[in-house]
Amino acid sequence: MGTIKAGDNSLQAFDVHRIREDFPILQREIYGRPLVYLDSAASAQKPRQVLERMQEAYETYYSNVHRGVHSLSQACTEAFESGRNAAARFINAESPDQCILTKGATEAINLVAQSYGRSFLKAGDEIIISHMEHHSNIVPWQILRDQIGIEIKVVPIDGDANFLFEEYESLFTSKTKLVAITHISNAVGTVTPIKDIIRVAHAHGAKVLVDGCQAAPHAHIDVQDLKPDFYCFSGHKVYGPSGVGILYGQADLLNSMPPYQGGGEMIDLVTFEKTTYKEIPHRFEAGTPAIVEAIGLGAAIEYIEALGKDNIAAHENGILAYATERLSRIPGLNIIGRAKEKASILSFTMEEAHAHDIGTILDRRGVAVRAGHHCAQPLMQRFDLPATARASFGIYNTREEVDALADALEKVRELFS
Repeated sequence: MGTIKAGDNSLQAFDVHRIREDFPILQREIYGRPLVYLDSAASAQKPRQVLERMQEAYETYYSNVHRGVHSLSQACTEAFESGRNAAARFINAESPDQCILTKGATEAINLVAQSYGRSFLKAGDEIIISHMEHHSNIVPWQILRDQIGIEIKVVPIDGDANFLFEEYESLFTSKTKLVAITHISNAVGTVTPIKDIIRVAHAHGAKVLVDGCQAAPHAHIDVQDLKPDFYCFSGHKVYGPSGVGILYGQADLLNSMPPYQGGGEMIDLVTFEKTTYKEIPHRFEAGTPAIVEAIGLGAAIEYIEALGKDNIAAHENGILAYATERLSRIPGLNIIGRAKEKASILSFTMEEAHAHDIGTILDRRGVAVRAGHHCAQPLMQRFDLPATARASFGIYNTREEVDALADALEKVRELFS
Protein backbone atom coordinates (compact mmCIF):
# COMPACT_ATOMS: atom_id res chain seq x y z
CA MET A 1 0.00 0.00 0.00
CA GLY A 2 1.27 3.47 -0.82
CA THR A 3 1.14 6.38 1.55
CA ILE A 4 -1.34 9.18 1.07
CA LYS A 5 0.19 12.10 -0.75
CA ALA A 6 -0.56 15.63 0.35
CA GLY A 7 -2.79 17.26 -2.22
CA ASP A 8 -4.09 13.93 -3.56
CA ASN A 9 -7.86 14.44 -3.65
CA SER A 10 -8.51 11.24 -5.59
CA LEU A 11 -8.88 9.08 -2.48
CA GLN A 12 -12.01 7.00 -3.04
CA ALA A 13 -12.34 5.27 0.33
CA PHE A 14 -11.09 5.87 3.83
CA ASP A 15 -8.53 3.10 4.38
CA VAL A 16 -7.53 3.42 8.05
CA HIS A 17 -4.89 0.71 7.77
CA ARG A 18 -3.17 2.53 4.92
CA ILE A 19 -3.39 5.77 6.88
CA ARG A 20 -1.76 4.14 9.91
CA GLU A 21 1.30 3.37 7.79
CA ASP A 22 1.90 7.10 7.50
CA PHE A 23 2.37 7.49 11.28
CA PRO A 24 5.74 6.07 12.37
CA ILE A 25 4.98 6.26 16.09
CA LEU A 26 2.02 3.89 15.75
CA GLN A 27 4.45 1.09 14.93
CA ARG A 28 6.04 1.10 18.39
CA GLU A 29 5.20 -0.96 21.45
CA ILE A 30 4.52 0.10 25.03
CA TYR A 31 5.42 -2.47 27.70
CA GLY A 32 5.58 -5.12 25.00
CA ARG A 33 2.14 -4.34 23.59
CA PRO A 34 1.17 -2.47 20.41
CA LEU A 35 0.60 1.21 21.11
CA VAL A 36 -3.08 2.17 21.17
CA TYR A 37 -3.03 5.97 21.02
CA LEU A 38 -6.30 7.45 22.26
CA ASP A 39 -5.15 10.93 23.24
CA SER A 40 -5.49 12.92 20.03
CA ALA A 41 -7.62 15.58 21.72
CA ALA A 42 -4.55 16.53 23.75
CA SER A 43 -2.16 16.30 20.81
CA ALA A 44 -2.45 14.32 17.60
CA GLN A 45 0.37 12.23 16.18
CA LYS A 46 2.23 13.38 13.06
CA PRO A 47 2.23 11.68 9.65
CA ARG A 48 5.45 11.07 7.80
CA GLN A 49 4.47 13.73 5.24
CA VAL A 50 4.66 16.42 7.93
CA LEU A 51 7.90 15.13 9.41
CA GLU A 52 9.55 14.93 6.00
CA ARG A 53 8.40 18.40 4.96
CA MET A 54 9.89 19.87 8.11
CA GLN A 55 13.13 17.92 7.77
CA GLU A 56 13.43 19.04 4.15
CA ALA A 57 13.07 22.66 5.24
CA TYR A 58 15.82 22.37 7.83
CA GLU A 59 18.14 20.48 5.52
CA THR A 60 17.73 22.28 2.20
CA TYR A 61 16.43 25.84 2.44
CA TYR A 62 16.12 26.97 6.08
CA SER A 63 16.70 30.67 6.67
CA ASN A 64 14.91 33.56 8.35
CA VAL A 65 11.87 34.78 6.48
CA HIS A 66 10.59 37.96 4.84
CA ARG A 67 13.61 40.23 5.10
CA GLY A 68 16.34 38.32 3.28
CA VAL A 69 17.16 38.92 -0.37
CA HIS A 70 19.21 35.74 -0.80
CA SER A 71 17.84 32.54 -2.30
CA LEU A 72 17.42 30.56 0.91
CA SER A 73 15.43 33.31 2.57
CA GLN A 74 13.17 33.70 -0.42
CA ALA A 75 12.57 29.93 -0.67
CA CYS A 76 11.89 29.67 3.06
CA THR A 77 9.56 32.67 2.99
CA GLU A 78 7.58 31.10 0.18
CA ALA A 79 7.24 27.82 2.09
CA PHE A 80 6.37 29.65 5.30
CA GLU A 81 3.64 31.67 3.62
CA SER A 82 2.32 28.50 1.97
CA GLY A 83 1.47 27.34 5.49
CA ARG A 84 -0.58 30.49 6.05
CA ASN A 85 -2.24 30.04 2.66
CA ALA A 86 -3.15 26.45 3.53
CA ALA A 87 -4.69 27.58 6.83
CA ALA A 88 -6.75 30.22 5.04
CA ARG A 89 -7.99 27.63 2.57
CA PHE A 90 -8.69 25.17 5.39
CA ILE A 91 -11.17 27.51 7.10
CA ASN A 92 -12.26 29.32 3.91
CA ALA A 93 -10.93 32.70 5.00
CA GLU A 94 -11.48 35.58 2.64
CA SER A 95 -7.75 36.33 2.59
CA PRO A 96 -4.59 34.70 3.99
CA ASP A 97 -3.81 38.08 5.56
CA GLN A 98 -6.61 37.42 8.04
CA CYS A 99 -4.75 34.38 9.39
CA ILE A 100 -2.29 35.43 12.09
CA LEU A 101 0.36 32.83 12.88
CA THR A 102 0.58 32.38 16.65
CA LYS A 103 2.15 29.86 19.02
CA GLY A 104 -1.26 28.21 19.29
CA ALA A 105 -4.85 28.86 20.28
CA THR A 106 -3.84 29.86 23.79
CA GLU A 107 -1.73 32.73 22.49
CA ALA A 108 -4.47 33.62 20.01
CA ILE A 109 -7.07 34.02 22.77
CA ASN A 110 -4.66 36.01 24.94
CA LEU A 111 -3.91 38.21 21.95
CA VAL A 112 -7.59 39.03 21.50
CA ALA A 113 -8.08 39.60 25.23
CA GLN A 114 -5.13 41.95 25.57
CA SER A 115 -5.34 43.73 22.21
CA TYR A 116 -9.06 43.88 21.44
CA GLY A 117 -10.29 43.54 25.02
CA ARG A 118 -8.13 46.19 26.64
CA SER A 119 -8.71 48.61 23.75
CA PHE A 120 -12.42 48.28 23.13
CA LEU A 121 -13.98 47.03 26.38
CA LYS A 122 -14.45 48.99 29.58
CA ALA A 123 -15.51 48.48 33.18
CA GLY A 124 -19.02 47.04 33.42
CA ASP A 125 -18.99 45.44 29.96
CA GLU A 126 -19.98 41.79 29.86
CA ILE A 127 -18.40 38.71 28.28
CA ILE A 128 -20.24 35.41 27.85
CA ILE A 129 -18.41 32.08 28.01
CA SER A 130 -19.75 28.56 28.61
CA HIS A 131 -19.41 25.95 31.31
CA MET A 132 -17.43 23.76 28.88
CA GLU A 133 -14.53 26.09 28.17
CA HIS A 134 -10.90 25.06 28.29
CA HIS A 135 -8.90 27.06 30.82
CA SER A 136 -7.35 28.90 27.87
CA ASN A 137 -10.75 30.41 27.17
CA ILE A 138 -11.44 31.26 30.80
CA VAL A 139 -8.26 32.55 32.40
CA PRO A 140 -7.43 35.26 29.81
CA TRP A 141 -10.86 36.80 30.40
CA GLN A 142 -10.39 36.66 34.16
CA ILE A 143 -7.07 38.45 33.74
CA LEU A 144 -8.85 41.08 31.64
CA ARG A 145 -11.61 41.32 34.26
CA ASP A 146 -9.02 42.05 36.93
CA GLN A 147 -7.35 44.62 34.68
CA ILE A 148 -10.33 46.67 33.54
CA GLY A 149 -13.39 45.49 35.50
CA ILE A 150 -15.47 43.54 32.99
CA GLU A 151 -18.06 40.97 34.07
CA ILE A 152 -18.01 37.31 32.97
CA LYS A 153 -21.25 35.38 32.50
CA VAL A 154 -21.40 31.60 32.03
CA VAL A 155 -23.79 29.57 29.86
CA PRO A 156 -24.92 26.46 31.78
CA ILE A 157 -25.09 22.91 30.44
CA ASP A 158 -27.47 20.08 31.30
CA GLY A 159 -26.64 16.67 32.78
CA ASP A 160 -25.73 15.29 29.35
CA ALA A 161 -23.45 18.29 28.67
CA ASN A 162 -25.76 19.83 26.10
CA PHE A 163 -25.28 23.56 25.54
CA LEU A 164 -28.44 25.27 26.86
CA PHE A 165 -29.30 27.67 24.09
CA GLU A 166 -32.28 29.40 25.68
CA GLU A 167 -30.24 30.14 28.78
CA TYR A 168 -27.52 31.52 26.52
CA GLU A 169 -29.96 33.91 24.89
CA SER A 170 -31.23 35.06 28.28
CA LEU A 171 -27.75 36.22 29.37
CA PHE A 172 -27.56 39.10 26.88
CA THR A 173 -27.98 42.67 28.00
CA SER A 174 -27.05 46.02 26.51
CA LYS A 175 -23.65 45.61 28.20
CA THR A 176 -22.78 42.31 26.47
CA LYS A 177 -19.84 43.04 24.17
CA LEU A 178 -18.16 39.68 23.50
CA VAL A 179 -18.94 35.97 23.39
CA ALA A 180 -15.95 33.60 23.73
CA ILE A 181 -17.09 30.06 23.12
CA THR A 182 -15.81 26.62 22.21
CA HIS A 183 -16.86 24.98 18.96
CA ILE A 184 -16.34 21.46 20.38
CA SER A 185 -15.65 20.68 24.03
CA ASN A 186 -12.25 19.13 24.63
CA ALA A 187 -13.45 17.41 27.81
CA VAL A 188 -16.77 15.83 26.79
CA GLY A 189 -16.95 16.26 23.01
CA THR A 190 -20.12 18.38 22.88
CA VAL A 191 -20.56 20.18 19.56
CA THR A 192 -22.05 23.58 20.23
CA PRO A 193 -24.59 25.17 17.82
CA ILE A 194 -21.90 27.62 16.82
CA LYS A 195 -23.61 29.25 13.84
CA ASP A 196 -26.69 30.08 15.92
CA ILE A 197 -24.49 31.22 18.82
CA ILE A 198 -22.77 33.68 16.50
CA ARG A 199 -26.06 34.82 14.94
CA VAL A 200 -27.59 35.67 18.32
CA ALA A 201 -24.46 37.45 19.52
CA HIS A 202 -24.30 39.61 16.41
CA ALA A 203 -28.00 40.43 16.73
CA HIS A 204 -27.12 41.92 20.12
CA GLY A 205 -24.14 43.81 18.73
CA ALA A 206 -21.57 41.56 20.41
CA LYS A 207 -18.36 40.22 18.87
CA VAL A 208 -17.61 36.48 18.90
CA LEU A 209 -14.39 34.55 19.42
CA VAL A 210 -14.55 30.81 18.69
CA ASP A 211 -12.09 28.31 20.15
CA GLY A 212 -11.87 25.84 17.27
CA CYS A 213 -9.09 23.59 18.58
CA GLN A 214 -11.20 20.43 18.70
CA ALA A 215 -13.28 21.33 15.65
CA ALA A 216 -10.33 21.81 13.32
CA PRO A 217 -9.39 18.11 13.02
CA HIS A 218 -12.97 16.84 12.91
CA ALA A 219 -15.43 19.32 11.41
CA HIS A 220 -15.89 21.48 8.33
CA ILE A 221 -14.99 25.06 9.20
CA ASP A 222 -16.18 27.83 6.90
CA VAL A 223 -15.63 31.21 8.49
CA GLN A 224 -17.34 32.99 5.62
CA ASP A 225 -20.47 31.02 6.44
CA LEU A 226 -20.15 31.13 10.24
CA LYS A 227 -19.06 34.79 10.30
CA PRO A 228 -17.16 34.80 13.60
CA ASP A 229 -15.18 37.89 14.46
CA PHE A 230 -12.30 35.67 15.62
CA TYR A 231 -11.62 31.95 15.17
CA CYS A 232 -8.54 30.09 16.40
CA PHE A 233 -6.99 26.63 16.35
CA SER A 234 -3.67 24.94 17.11
CA GLY A 235 -1.39 23.07 14.74
CA HIS A 236 -0.69 20.11 17.00
CA LYS A 237 -4.37 19.12 17.09
CA VAL A 238 -4.53 18.82 13.28
CA TYR A 239 -1.64 16.35 12.96
CA GLY A 240 0.88 19.18 12.63
CA PRO A 241 3.67 20.41 14.91
CA SER A 242 3.28 22.13 18.25
CA GLY A 243 4.30 25.75 18.70
CA VAL A 244 2.15 27.09 15.87
CA GLY A 245 -1.50 28.03 15.50
CA ILE A 246 -3.88 30.34 13.69
CA LEU A 247 -5.92 33.32 14.75
CA TYR A 248 -8.43 34.30 12.06
CA GLY A 249 -10.15 37.64 12.38
CA GLN A 250 -12.24 40.08 10.42
CA ALA A 251 -9.75 42.27 8.56
CA ASP A 252 -11.08 45.66 9.60
CA LEU A 253 -11.28 44.53 13.21
CA LEU A 254 -7.73 43.18 13.27
CA ASN A 255 -6.34 46.32 11.65
CA SER A 256 -8.10 48.45 14.27
CA MET A 257 -6.41 46.58 17.13
CA PRO A 258 -3.05 47.64 18.59
CA PRO A 259 -0.11 45.22 18.42
CA TYR A 260 0.03 42.52 21.07
CA GLN A 261 3.85 42.46 21.12
CA GLY A 262 6.54 44.72 19.71
CA GLY A 263 9.68 43.79 17.79
CA GLY A 264 10.98 43.03 14.35
CA GLU A 265 8.73 42.44 11.33
CA MET A 266 5.60 44.08 12.76
CA ILE A 267 6.92 47.62 12.30
CA ASP A 268 6.61 50.06 9.43
CA LEU A 269 8.90 52.86 10.64
CA VAL A 270 10.81 53.14 13.90
CA THR A 271 12.26 56.31 15.37
CA PHE A 272 13.09 57.12 18.99
CA GLU A 273 10.06 59.39 19.04
CA LYS A 274 7.46 57.12 17.41
CA THR A 275 6.85 53.78 15.72
CA THR A 276 4.26 52.97 13.09
CA TYR A 277 3.00 49.46 12.47
CA LYS A 278 2.31 47.24 9.50
CA GLU A 279 -1.10 46.04 8.45
CA ILE A 280 -2.17 42.45 9.13
CA PRO A 281 -0.95 39.76 9.30
CA HIS A 282 2.52 41.04 10.22
CA ARG A 283 1.09 43.55 12.71
CA PHE A 284 0.70 40.68 15.19
CA GLU A 285 3.78 38.63 14.29
CA ALA A 286 6.65 40.30 16.13
CA GLY A 287 10.04 38.63 15.94
CA THR A 288 11.22 35.49 14.20
CA PRO A 289 8.20 33.19 13.89
CA ALA A 290 7.95 29.42 14.19
CA ILE A 291 9.16 29.07 10.62
CA VAL A 292 9.46 25.34 10.11
CA GLU A 293 6.41 24.70 12.30
CA ALA A 294 4.32 26.86 9.95
CA ILE A 295 5.66 24.85 7.03
CA GLY A 296 4.70 21.66 8.87
CA LEU A 297 1.23 23.05 9.56
CA GLY A 298 0.74 23.53 5.84
CA ALA A 299 1.75 19.93 5.20
CA ALA A 300 -0.65 18.69 7.89
CA ILE A 301 -3.54 20.62 6.39
CA GLU A 302 -2.75 19.24 2.95
CA TYR A 303 -2.80 15.75 4.45
CA ILE A 304 -6.25 16.28 5.97
CA GLU A 305 -7.51 17.77 2.71
CA ALA A 306 -6.30 14.70 0.84
CA LEU A 307 -8.29 12.45 3.14
CA GLY A 308 -11.39 14.65 2.94
CA LYS A 309 -13.29 16.00 5.93
CA ASP A 310 -16.41 13.98 5.03
CA ASN A 311 -14.39 10.76 5.01
CA ILE A 312 -12.77 11.69 8.32
CA ALA A 313 -16.12 12.51 9.93
CA ALA A 314 -17.71 9.27 8.77
CA HIS A 315 -14.81 7.21 10.10
CA GLU A 316 -14.57 8.99 13.45
CA ASN A 317 -18.33 9.00 14.01
CA GLY A 318 -18.31 5.26 13.43
CA ILE A 319 -15.50 4.77 15.92
CA LEU A 320 -17.26 6.98 18.50
CA ALA A 321 -20.54 5.10 18.13
CA TYR A 322 -18.79 1.74 18.45
CA ALA A 323 -16.78 2.87 21.47
CA THR A 324 -19.84 4.33 23.19
CA GLU A 325 -21.75 1.08 22.80
CA ARG A 326 -18.76 -1.08 23.76
CA LEU A 327 -17.88 0.88 26.91
CA SER A 328 -21.53 1.20 27.96
CA ARG A 329 -21.54 -2.57 28.47
CA ILE A 330 -18.82 -2.42 31.13
CA PRO A 331 -20.37 -2.60 34.62
CA GLY A 332 -19.56 0.37 36.81
CA LEU A 333 -18.37 2.57 33.93
CA ASN A 334 -20.15 5.91 33.56
CA ILE A 335 -19.78 8.00 30.42
CA ILE A 336 -19.69 11.72 31.20
CA GLY A 337 -21.32 13.78 28.46
CA ARG A 338 -23.93 12.29 26.18
CA ALA A 339 -24.84 15.40 24.24
CA LYS A 340 -27.05 15.09 21.16
CA GLU A 341 -24.21 16.41 19.01
CA LYS A 342 -20.81 14.95 19.88
CA ALA A 343 -17.37 14.65 18.37
CA SER A 344 -14.98 11.76 18.90
CA ILE A 345 -14.29 12.14 22.63
CA LEU A 346 -15.36 9.79 25.43
CA SER A 347 -14.89 10.90 29.03
CA PHE A 348 -15.74 8.37 31.70
CA THR A 349 -15.38 7.32 35.30
CA MET A 350 -15.36 3.88 36.92
CA GLU A 351 -16.61 2.85 40.34
CA GLU A 352 -13.86 2.85 42.97
CA ALA A 353 -11.08 3.60 40.47
CA HIS A 354 -9.61 7.10 40.25
CA ALA A 355 -9.01 8.42 36.74
CA HIS A 356 -5.24 8.43 37.27
CA ASP A 357 -5.33 4.78 38.34
CA ILE A 358 -7.32 3.99 35.21
CA GLY A 359 -4.79 5.80 33.03
CA THR A 360 -1.82 4.07 34.67
CA ILE A 361 -3.29 0.58 34.36
CA LEU A 362 -4.26 1.18 30.74
CA ASP A 363 -0.77 2.44 29.95
CA ARG A 364 0.69 -0.86 31.17
CA ARG A 365 -1.46 -2.53 28.54
CA GLY A 366 -0.27 -0.17 25.80
CA VAL A 367 -3.38 2.04 25.80
CA ALA A 368 -2.75 5.79 26.04
CA VAL A 369 -5.66 7.85 27.39
CA ARG A 370 -5.79 11.18 29.21
CA ALA A 371 -6.62 11.28 32.93
CA GLY A 372 -7.40 14.42 34.89
CA HIS A 373 -9.54 17.53 34.60
CA HIS A 374 -8.53 18.18 30.95
CA CYS A 375 -7.93 21.88 31.62
CA ALA A 376 -11.65 22.16 32.31
CA GLN A 377 -11.94 22.26 36.10
CA PRO A 378 -15.25 24.19 36.12
CA LEU A 379 -16.75 21.43 33.98
CA MET A 380 -15.53 18.79 36.42
CA GLN A 381 -17.06 20.82 39.24
CA ARG A 382 -20.35 20.91 37.34
CA PHE A 383 -20.45 17.10 37.46
CA ASP A 384 -18.99 16.95 41.00
CA LEU A 385 -15.96 15.01 39.80
CA PRO A 386 -12.26 15.43 40.56
CA ALA A 387 -11.29 14.01 37.16
CA THR A 388 -12.26 11.70 34.33
CA ALA A 389 -10.44 9.35 32.02
CA ARG A 390 -10.75 10.45 28.41
CA ALA A 391 -10.35 8.46 25.22
CA SER A 392 -10.20 10.65 22.12
CA PHE A 393 -10.18 9.30 18.60
CA GLY A 394 -8.49 10.41 15.40
CA ILE A 395 -8.09 9.40 11.78
CA TYR A 396 -5.81 6.48 12.63
CA ASN A 397 -7.89 4.71 15.27
CA THR A 398 -9.64 1.39 14.64
CA ARG A 399 -12.38 -0.74 16.16
CA GLU A 400 -9.71 -3.21 17.19
CA GLU A 401 -8.16 -0.45 19.30
CA VAL A 402 -11.52 0.24 20.90
CA ASP A 403 -11.67 -3.46 21.77
CA ALA A 404 -8.18 -3.20 23.30
CA LEU A 405 -9.40 -0.24 25.37
CA ALA A 406 -12.47 -2.15 26.54
CA ASP A 407 -10.41 -5.23 27.44
CA ALA A 408 -8.00 -3.06 29.45
CA LEU A 409 -10.92 -1.42 31.26
CA GLU A 410 -12.24 -4.85 32.18
CA LYS A 411 -8.86 -5.44 33.79
CA VAL A 412 -9.30 -2.21 35.77
CA ARG A 413 -12.72 -3.40 36.94
CA GLU A 414 -11.28 -6.71 38.08
CA LEU A 415 -8.55 -4.99 40.07
CA PHE A 416 -10.96 -2.65 41.87
CA SER A 417 -13.92 -4.98 42.33
